[in-house]
Amino acid sequence: MGGGALVGIGGLLGFSCVLLLSSAIVSATRRWVNQLERPPRETAKLRWGQARAAAAAGAEAWRNGPATQSQVASPRQRANRP
Repeated sequence: MGGGALVGIGGLLGFSCVLLLSSAIVSATRRWVNQLERPPRETAKLRWGQARAAAAAGAEAWRNGPATQSQVASPRQRANRP
């Protein structure tokens, strides 16, 4: 009887500790997000756009094959173009 009561009390204490810990984590996360210069949603949209652009460039390069030396202009050649 006494053992069951102790287990019950221990379970309630453990549950309350989990609630307090999760509340502290949520509070700290909210403070951290509010201190960011750019919201996480905006950062995710930016990174997604970069990933899509990189994937499109890779797919285009795959379709067209490697660039030959005549197709690639050096920085000096690009600067001298009219």
